[in-house]
Amino acid sequence: MRTRASFSHNPHLRVSRPCDGKLPSCTACEKAGRENECSAASDQQFARGKERSWVAALELRLEKLERRLNHARSRKASVALHESDENTISVQHSERRDSLVDITAAIHRKAARTREKADYNTLVSDFGLLSVNATTRGFDTRESENPMTFARLVLAAAQHDALPDPDTDELPDKEAVEAIFKFYENNVLPLYPLFPAAHLHALIDKMYDAELGFLGAIRSSEYWLFWMVLAIGSAAQSKTMQDRKYYDGLQFVSRALPYADRALVPGYPSQIQSLVLLTQYSMLDPAHFDSWHLIGFACRAVIDLGFHQDHTFTQQSAKDTIDERRRTFYCVYALDSMVHARPFSFKDDDISVQLPSPSVANSSDEPSTRPDSSLPLFKLRRLQSDWYQTLVQTDPRDPLRDPIQYVWQKCHETQKLSKELPPDLPAALSTMFDLEMAYSYVYLIVPSPRGPQLTDHGRLLIFEHTIRYLHRIFEVAKDPVSVGFYTYHDALKVFFMGSQLVTVLRDPGDTVLWQTLGYLPGLTAPGQPPLPDRVDWSIGRDNLDRSLLCLEKVSETLKRYGERWESVKTLAEHFDKITADMKSHLEMRRGVVKSVINAQRDSRRPLPGSRPPQNPPTLAYQQLPMAQHSPQQANQGGTWGNSTGFQGHHNGQF
Repeated sequence: MRTRASFSHNPHLRVSRPCDGKLPSCTACEKAGRENECSAASDQQFARGKERSWVAALELRLEKLERRLNHARSRKASVALHESDENTISVQHSERRDSLVDITAAIHRKAARTREKADYNTLVSDFGLLSVNATTRGFDTRESENPMTFARLVLAAAQHDALPDPDTDELPDKEAVEAIFKFYENNVLPLYPLFPAAHLHALIDKMYDAELGFLGAIRSSEYWLFWMVLAIGSAAQSKTMQDRKYYDGLQFVSRALPYADRALVPGYPSQIQSLVLLTQYSMLDPAHFDSWHLIGFACRAVIDLGFHQDHTFTQQSAKDTIDERRRTFYCVYALDSMVHARPFSFKDDDISVQLPSPSVANSSDEPSTRPDSSLPLFKLRRLQSDWYQTLVQTDPRDPLRDPIQYVWQKCHETQKLSKELPPDLPAALSTMFDLEMAYSYVYLIVPSPRGPQLTDHGRLLIFEHTIRYLHRIFEVAKDPVSVGFYTYHDALKVFFMGSQLVTVLRDPGDTVLWQTLGYLPGLTAPGQPPLPDRVDWSIGRDNLDRSLLCLEKVSETLKRYGERWESVKTLAEHFDKITADMKSHLEMRRGVVKSVINAQRDSRRPLPGSRPPQNPPTLAYQQLPMAQHSPQQANQGGTWGNSTGFQGHHNGQF
């Protein structure tokens, strides 16, 4: 080291002239006896390392000077930082010498702050790449031990409780798998045709053939599809949180999650399909997943991939490819519903996608086709989006010129759509469409920010449609065998419809609602929507009996759904609380009606109109909160309504 240091300060070789072959030779050539041919640039004739050793010495000296300069600068900064941190120490310590420990501690603190700032900037930039644009390919999961992927971002935002670990890594019994796939094909796929039914059957064979080693590798998106269809099909058949179907659904979702990073990778149509499958399962298992966040991710992926616009298709574009693209969009569009009482993710002005063809291929190998059962749902969803955005999402300070006429027009369009349903729809799908139509009628008629008026005929429509809906959904809920795709959203709809029934019973207006013989068909004025057909015609059953019976059915339906979803129990308890005094009043009114009927039986005169007292001192339903769609919203105190006291369900006040 001493020799090395002295050499750096006094290099032995001194270059007096440049070695360019033209000027007199350098000292190296003179010492080598080559004065006439200065060939320093030639490694073959010049002794290697001689002249370069002088340059290396200069470089070494420069490095030492730089290290000393950097050390002096860091020492000065450390001393200043140390003095700033210790400004409260007494004066006698100001003369102490800076120890190496103090300097090292200050340097470590500064380095820690630098690392923290760098980590924060890296994390923010990573989230920006993942969330700003769904076409970003994300990060390779092999690059680090804990990579940030789009799938992990989705699950972090939408997952509630942790899922249990799978009990086994083997495939389930093939017959059981085929039965679950058949349920999905009959009840879910007709409404949300993300892929052909034949693809599901081919996937089953492919999975079990691969298990035997007959085929090559299967894509992650196919594994995701296989396990998620099993999860949805099992959970949709569940009746309680303790039954086998629900447990199997949890197991199948746990088997699917390892493939989420690849199945949800941004930039591919398979990402949209994978998100829709996860959304469908979340509607059946709100304890583990948030459906509102997931449908938001799916809508964003649709927009980023351009599926919300019809491209200029060439003549070479296959018709099936175009229809598949359009069906994928409308599946996401139909899932973005009003049940959460939030604005839609899509604005109709930004959408330009035609409906797919009205027929689809059969699941068998035969080339025949059948009517597409999803088209009525897509049409109804477009109609709902039209009036929902007009009545709810538009500035309430800009009232409609004639809101009542607008509502009646949309009611007629909904009625027309209901008459266009295919006559050969399966009974389960026909019931689901009938329920959705009744729900749409009531949601449309109740007061909204731009249409706060409610007519007497509107009250009658709400009364009849809510009773029709609640009567039919009660039959569905009590059926021991699950048929159809009924989800947690349907439980929220039951609570909403029951709340609207309570509201209209509390303030029936000047209608004939309280006449014992029911409504009079001839009272419908021209232009007003007709009342629906009654589904509970019974001998001697009047509107009082129908109201009491329907309130009991709401409570029973919510209790049944509470056995399936824990949060629905809160809704059931809240509904029982707000209807206790209402039921007592109706029972009292029914006793009065019966006594009047007995007294006037010979005269056959109709009972005079009557209504409940406006301000009974102990009626709990006077404190009925806004009929929101979730237990959290139901516990909020904000309410709004019109001058008649009718309470709506939209967010905000007017």
